[in-house]
This record gives sequence, structure tokens and C-alpha cells, in this order.
Amino acid sequence: MSKTLMKVLSLVLCLAMVLALVGCGSKKTETAPAATAAPAATEAPAAEPEPADEPAEYDGYVSELVNGEYARADDEDVYYNVLGNYADLAAEAKLVSNDSERFVLYAQAEAYLLDSAVMQPNTTQGGAYTISRIAPRTVPYVQWGNDDDRFFGMVISDEFLTPEERADLFELWGKAVAGEGEYDPAAYLTEKGHTIQNTYTYSFSTAPVTIDWLNTSSQSDTEITVNCVDGLVQYNNLNQLQPALAESWEVSEDGTVYTFHIRPGVYWYTSEGTEYAEVKAEDFVSGFHHMLDTQAGLEWLIDGVVVGGTAYYAEGGSWDDVGYKAIDDYTLEVTLEREVPYFMTMLTYSCFLPICTSFYEAHGGVFGVEEFAAASADTNTYTFGKSEDVASQVYCGPFLLQKLVKDSEILVVKNPNYYNIDNVTLESIKWVFDAGEDPVATYNDTLNGVYAGITLTEATGLLARAKEDGNFDKYAYISETISTTYFGGLNVNRGTFALESGACASPKTEQEKADTVTALNNKNFRKALQHAWDKATQNATSRGEDLAETNLRNMYTHPEFVSLSEDVTDADGHTFPAGTFYGEIVQYYLDQMGAKINVADQCNGWYNPEAAVEYLEAAKAELGDLVSWPIQIDVVYYSASSANTAQAQAYKQTVEATLGAENVQVNLIEATTTEDFYACGYRASNGEAGNFDMFYGSGWGPDYGDPSTYLDTFLGEGAGYMTKVIGLF
Repeated sequence: MSKTLMKVLSLVLCLAMVLALVGCGSKKTETAPAATAAPAATEAPAAEPEPADEPAEYDGYVSELVNGEYARADDEDVYYNVLGNYADLAAEAKLVSNDSERFVLYAQAEAYLLDSAVMQPNTTQGGAYTISRIAPRTVPYVQWGNDDDRFFGMVISDEFLTPEERADLFELWGKAVAGEGEYDPAAYLTEKGHTIQNTYTYSFSTAPVTIDWLNTSSQSDTEITVNCVDGLVQYNNLNQLQPALAESWEVSEDGTVYTFHIRPGVYWYTSEGTEYAEVKAEDFVSGFHHMLDTQAGLEWLIDGVVVGGTAYYAEGGSWDDVGYKAIDDYTLEVTLEREVPYFMTMLTYSCFLPICTSFYEAHGGVFGVEEFAAASADTNTYTFGKSEDVASQVYCGPFLLQKLVKDSEILVVKNPNYYNIDNVTLESIKWVFDAGEDPVATYNDTLNGVYAGITLTEATGLLARAKEDGNFDKYAYISETISTTYFGGLNVNRGTFALESGACASPKTEQEKADTVTALNNKNFRKALQHAWDKATQNATSRGEDLAETNLRNMYTHPEFVSLSEDVTDADGHTFPAGTFYGEIVQYYLDQMGAKINVADQCNGWYNPEAAVEYLEAAKAELGDLVSWPIQIDVVYYSASSANTAQAQAYKQTVEATLGAENVQVNLIEATTTEDFYACGYRASNGEAGNFDMFYGSGWGPDYGDPSTYLDTFLGEGAGYMTKVIGLF
């Protein structure tokens, strides 16, 4: 599976998850290693309902009314109630240095997470009809990190590529990966009569809130700026890790000390191309220091990895004890707490990027957690990385950011002094604001050469239009799926029932608020909801029946993200042979737990009406008279998007049809602007700020090459960034 072209082509909110955004490297901290408990391997799929005159004793969480008003519970108590030993299982896996053994332990933890039913993976990008002028595999080809947002090597034709031409290019790419020649799509397309373009126009629906790439955890910010800054290493389009600003490196025998040799003669430039300062090893140290100081959601990544990092930002430790040192101008030394086999894959993520030390300090920047908090609060003196001031940052990458106007346009232009300029194929990249309210206009712009490609969906009417005008038959192909996973989260400790403006208000009474949270803290009720969700029907509203399942995902980690390099026998004596994919291991443990989930891609792996009804009956028996029925489930949707509206309606219809509207009532809460929609879920600052009961507008793209990059996001005590999508921390 690939993470390349579909991400590049996901113009304007035309995907099945139209408004789903990705959080990469976000607010999460790994918990300290703890005692380990095995997953419940014998749990039945559903309890038999108790007789009406003998209600089951329920010892789970019960929400309260205090003086007639709904009272929110303690996050830690609720986390333990719904996810129990998950963090312990993940902690045990993290301590294992052998890759294959670690993957098996992580698979047990993921099975436990999925069986908890607090979240359900639903889709990934790709698997949709697409037309495009972009040659495949011309951006860095990798499943994790920020590199696939680096567009500098993209090859774009003046004409749409035919499926036959794409097949030829994939064959050439495969040969290059195998060492049988070079992959030169520009030469191939030119020979076929194409003319290669040197500009790329894309779209955006939510503007960056900062151009400080170390003070953000949102892809919507970093997908712009990573085109303007290089890190230590970088993947190429053949999935090979290559030197970038580090010319070379060595690793100590015990795997804990990495020494990087910084490329001399590389400079920082202003947005207008004026040389500012040479890139030094100290700039990487400053970047790492600043990242920890901001605590903007990247710091979690180094917990248990870089010596002294967690103690510094979380416990008031000394910076002198952090294992990130400039030995001289061109030598960076990084000391790890333990051997981390996947550490080099982590370096392609934004938390290890440099900043220009002198420029940062000249714009009010200071170092120290408390010192930064105080300095950044004064916007008159702290002017570094301001979102609409391209002069508030300097750049050392292939492009210079020259324009950023919210709700209008973003522009980067080629850096004429870039050290690797021979590999930069584009003169400029432009992002144009488009909230997706007029997909036909976007389609016409694509035909006229404004955009390089577009997804053709049924909900937008573009699939029918392309079939009518012949472009479907000539050029359409089904795009590749990628490693990003979108999912729906159930808010198990809701704290917000309307935005500050009053928008997106819940219609529920105080008692109904408490009833919903009580029900969502019951595992059987959560399972009933999750197995009643017909993702294929919902997906078909956008993509059409023939592609209803092509981008469905049923587990959090991409099922083929990693595989075993050797045989592994688990604690119960079961042996997984070398070559076994991670998803197969997760499936085994789910089957052992009695879960009714098929984790394979491209199938409706959770939808099971019969099981949903069984779980509902078990939940009703357990809850007894603690709640009143129907349970009200609020779902926020963006009403200006026909696709998002259709998806919300499909969710309501399938859940209520399966469970009965007398048992579950889905309230569709209208968001009339993208800002309100994002504020309810994706942009919510924490779990308490989430304004929903069920939200399926968030996703996760992996940051490095280990399952923990997904699974850490659901660690507890404020450690996991995605716990906010289940209403916690």
C-alpha cells in the first residue's frame, strides 16, 4: 500500500471522508513502563440478556446529575473503565528491542484497543476513481513521517495520464526499486508526447495557524512548511532513506548514540531569497529544544527515546541532561535512553527539524519551558513563525514561502540557492482555498489545467459528469490506498454541548446527557453501536456502490504496515511464522477474544446487525434502570458539503434501523462552516472540548516505522493525542 498519489490528489474535500483531517505527531506522551496484563482472551461476543425480573448487576461507570445538571467525571477513571490494561500492554511491547517480538506484543495491544469499541477505524485515503496529470511515485515514497508532503520532485504532465501509461510507469518504478535501471517518468512521458509542467496547484480547506513547524501537531500546518525546510535524512521516491542535511552518520555499538555530520555550506534564506545564516548543528539542537518548550503536541514522540527529554519538558529537569548536543558546528550527537531499532525512521518527522537559532532569538524566541510560555504570550515581542507573515520564518529547503493568506492563497517558490537544486522539478507550488462547496467548478478547473487531478465521487456528481464527457473512460483509475487511518470515536466523557458561539448545540436535556455518557461507558453498548455502523453504505453515498469498500479500513494500524522477519512464539505457545503481516496477528488475537471484527482492508469488517442486536440486549440488561431509552447520540456534520451531509444521514439511518429508534436516536447536528465543524472535533484542544458523541472526522498518519506510532495515540493520562477523540485528556 502506498501513501503517495492519492494524498496529492485529494483536492477540495472530494474524498469519502470529505472533511477528515489527519493529525500527525500530536499531543501524546508515552506512559512509563508498567506491569503487564494479558488481554481477556475468552470474552464472549455478547452476554445473554438477563430475565427482566433479574437485572444484571452493573459495576461500570455511571454518569451523575449534580443539582440537576450533568457532571463530567474524572478522565483517568473513565479511561481505566473503557481501556483498562491497554496502556500496560503497549508499555510491555515498547520495551522489546527485537522487532518481530515487539510487533506481536503490539498486535495484542491493538486487539485489546479494537475490542474495547471506543473507536472504529473506517476509511483511508485512496481507493477512489481519479484522473490525474501527476506521474506516480515521483514524491518520496514512504508510509510514515512528513516526506510524502515534499513535492519538490513531482513530475506533472500537461495531459491526463491514461491507465496504460500509469501501468507502464509502475512497471518502470518496480524495476528501479529492484535495481534494474532508473525511474525517469519525465523521459517516458515526453517520449509519449506529453509536455512536462513546472508548477503545481493544490487546494486547502483549513489554513495553517502557524509557520513554526515545531509549534504545531497538525498536518494542515506542516504540509506547507516541510516543503521549505530539510531535516537530517529523507526518503526518496524508491523508499530508500537518503542523506539530507546530514551527509553521513555513525551509530555506537550498543545502538544508543547517533553522530550526524551536518552538510557544510547550506544556508537559511528569507522568504525573498536573501541569505541569512549557515545551517549549523546548533540549529538542530535549537529546533529540538524549541519543540520541547512549545509542548504543542510533538514532544510525546521522544518519551523513552532521547535521554533526558521527558524529564526536561514534563518534570522540570535540566536541559544540560538532554541527549541532544552540538559537538561542533557540523557535528550533532543524539543519545538515546535505550536502543530504538526504528529511530532513523523517526527522523523524517517534523519534530526533528532545525530552526535558525539566531533568527529565532531575533524574533523574541527564548529557551526554557516556562520562559517560552511567558515570551510567546507577548505577541508584540514574540514574532516568530506567525501564520500570515512569511517574513517571520527563514527557510533552508527547496522552496521559499512567499505568500500565505487565510481563506485565499498560499505560495511557495523554488529556492534558487538550494543545495540539491538539480532534483527540484517544480518552480512553484500554489495552494488555493476551496471549502468544497462547488465541486463542479473545481472539476472544470482541473479540466482547464488549474489543478493536476481530482477525485471523482458520486455524491459530488463528478463521477457522472466524467462518464458523460468521456474523461472517465479515457483516464480514470482507482487510486492507491495509504497508511493513514480515519476513524470514528465515541465520546465517553463529554464536556462540551455547544461551541462558545452557540453553534452546533446539542438538543439533549441534562438527564439525556448523563444517560448517553453512562451508556457509552458500557462496553456492550459501544459494541452495539459499532457493529450497527454500516460503513459501506455510508461510503457509497460518496463513492458509489462499486467502490463502497475499496478504501474501508478496519484496524488502526495499516494491516501490512510491518511484517515478521523471523518466527515468533507467543506466551501461549502459538507460533507466527516469518513473513506474517501485522494485521494477521491482530486478527488472531481478536478471534481468541471472541470479537466479531474482520481487520482486512476493503471489507465492511465491523458491520454485523445480528451481533449489534445481541450486544444491545446485553447492554440493556446490564444498565437496567440506570438510563432511560432511547440513548441520544449527537453527530456533527458540515451541511455545505453534500457528501458529508449524505454520510451523516447514512450513519443515522443504518444505526437506527439496526438498533431501533426506540433504543438509539442519532441527532444530526448541523455545522454551517468548516471552522465550526473542525472546532467540534478535529481542532478541539482536548477531550473536554469535544462537542460530539460520535465523531468520524479525524485520522492518523504514522510518524515512523513502528506500530507504536499509531498505538501511542491512545495511551492514557494525557499521553495519547487521539484520546481527545474519545473525550478524554
